[in-house]
Parts: sequence; structure tokens; C-alpha cells
Amino acid sequence: MSFNYLCVGNLQYPSLKKEKILVLVVGPTAVGKTNLCINLAQKYDAEIFSCDSRQFYKELSIGTAKPSKNELSKVKHHFINNLSIQNGYSVADYEKQVIDALGVYFQEKNVAIMTGGSGLFVKAITHGFDAIPDVPTSLREELNKRIENGRFDELVKELKELDPLYCQNADLSNKQRVSRALEVALHTGKPFSEWLKDEPKKRSFKIIKIGLERPREELYKRINFRVDLMLAEGLIDEVKHVIDFKTANALQTVGYKEVFDYLNEETDYKTMAELIKRNTRRYAKRQLTWFKNKDHFQWFLPENIPLIDSYIAQCINF
Repeated sequence: MSFNYLCVGNLQYPSLKKEKILVLVVGPTAVGKTNLCINLAQKYDAEIFSCDSRQFYKELSIGTAKPSKNELSKVKHHFINNLSIQNGYSVADYEKQVIDALGVYFQEKNVAIMTGGSGLFVKAITHGFDAIPDVPTSLREELNKRIENGRFDELVKELKELDPLYCQNADLSNKQRVSRALEVALHTGKPFSEWLKDEPKKRSFKIIKIGLERPREELYKRINFRVDLMLAEGLIDEVKHVIDFKTANALQTVGYKEVFDYLNEETDYKTMAELIKRNTRRYAKRQLTWFKNKDHFQWFLPENIPLIDSYIAQCINF
């Protein structure tokens, strides 16, 4: 019997077919995903696909902790700097574009690395979503203006009335998700929860799911240090350059909304910095909760590369 060979790194394993592998690395912000994924990509002759919902935008770099130019030069990255903040973009758009891109990519390579901390965008690849109709830009802008004018509580109340089922488990403090669920319900006349059947789509590749975590105090120190670094590197100037688009969903997020408040003289500099740190820590906690409750990942410390390598090898069926 003749064998084909699946190449992983510098090793070759006999296989009756060349199985395509997507190594998915998730975890909270500042945990160390970028360094590990560059290491894995270099080891397995792979490229990196981002599933971070804010790193798509070329205008946002500092506040999104985008990989540095040096890091981007080490390994080819996809879905970073591929959009403008002026572009409308949905998780459904992302799902289609990434699955299409991986289809082309796997014609030439056997292993891809995907990483990010945006739960819905991760789910778009691991499970997929039902086709949700496009929502008029005017409706989205109307809801964003209501949020900007301090009427977010009204949106939550409306969503609870229109879709109590979705609200049972949704993070109702997340303005982007509340706005998304409400706009779909208002536009389609059908609760957002009814569009989410949660029936996983079949993929043409195998997904190896890896989660990264650290002791809480260590992670929080890394977050605090990263925020100080962002501010030193020019986060405030970055926010000033996108102030005309402050109602965009990507800017209704940690690290940007606090600076908008500072620029509006609603807080002082010290308060702004502390709020970014606090809200980022809270966001990291929500990320961990999402990944540990919504799917099955194998969890590791980021520095434990030999153990991660061993797990990847065990997951590949030859």
C-alpha cells in the first residue's frame, strides 16, 4: 500500500489522505497568544489567520494590541489591516471570507494557525452561523446614536421585550451585542435567538482547539502594563484620528470609549487610564468565561510550548 505524507514542521507522518489542520488558539487579552502563534506558525510552516474583531481595521493598531510590524514580518498574517473603520462588516461576512480563504490556502498548505479573543468570530469558524439578513445602515446608526446619547438602557429594555430568550444568557452590558440583537429583531420582525439554531456546520478541515490562560494576578499585571504601554505609544492620538467614526461598533469597546470620554472632558487622564485597565480586566474575565462555557478547549500556560506541541501531535490522526 502506498502512503501520502502529511508534513508537520520538519516531520513527516504517513497518512492515507492529507488531512488539513486548523490550530485554533484562543484566550483572554494580554495572555500571550501572539508569541505562541508565531512560534507555532514557524514550526509548522503555517500562516496566521486572525479572529480578533478589531484587528481587521487598519486605523486601529495601538488600542487593539495588533501584532507589531516586526511580528507581522515574521509570519504571513491574514485578516489584519484588511478593512477600514468606515466599512460595514458582520460576523457572517467574516465566516464566508475566512472559509473561502482557507479553502484556497489548504490547496497549498496542510496547517493553518488561527488566533484571537473574539468569541463570536471564533464560533463563526468552529460552528458557523445561520444566514441573517443584512440590516440597513440607517437602523444601525440610529441605535448607535441612542447609545452615544446615554440611552443604552432603553435598548436593553426593548431587547428584553422582543427577545427574552436571548436575554437569558446574553451579556446585557455589552453594547455591541445588545445593539446587534436588537437591530436584527427590529428589521426582521423575528427574535435574534430564532436565527441562532446553533447547529454546527461541517468543515473540510480538522480544528485543534487550544486555550491559553495564566494565574489571575499575573494576567492582570500584564493587562495593566499593556495599557500603560498603549498610552505611552499614542493611544489618545489614535482615538483622535477616528473620532468622526465614534459610533462605529468597533469603537464601542474597551480602550476607545474611555478615551472618548476623556477627550470630551468627562474624566481626567488618571481616571481614564484606570478605567481602561479595570474594564480590560473585566473583559478578559468575560472572555475566559465564554471560551470555557461555549466550547471545549484544551488549556495551557502560554510558555508550555513542548506540552502544546505534544497535544497537537496527539490530535492529528494518521
